[in-house]
Amino acid sequence: EATRFVLKGEDALIPPFTSVAGLGETVGWDIMDKRQGKDFLSIEEFALACTKVSSTHLEQLKEAGAFGDLPDSSQFSLF
Repeated sequence: EATRFVLKGEDALIPPFTSVAGLGETVGWDIMDKRQGKDFLSIEEFALACTKVSSTHLEQLKEAGAFGDLPDSSQFSLF
């Protein structure tokens, strides 16, 4: 959620996007809008879709574990 905490199961509380330092409501709502009905393949794809999210915020979201096991890039390495 952009501005509200979300309960996940009985033992997990997911903070809102606005809990990231400097990430405002407008950016939080933009993220919510851009991810609706979409599964991102990488953090790079997320960044291209959510242009209001700065590189600093991307790093903060990564550090907070917001992307889970999503890879940084959509590129595949054959070697």
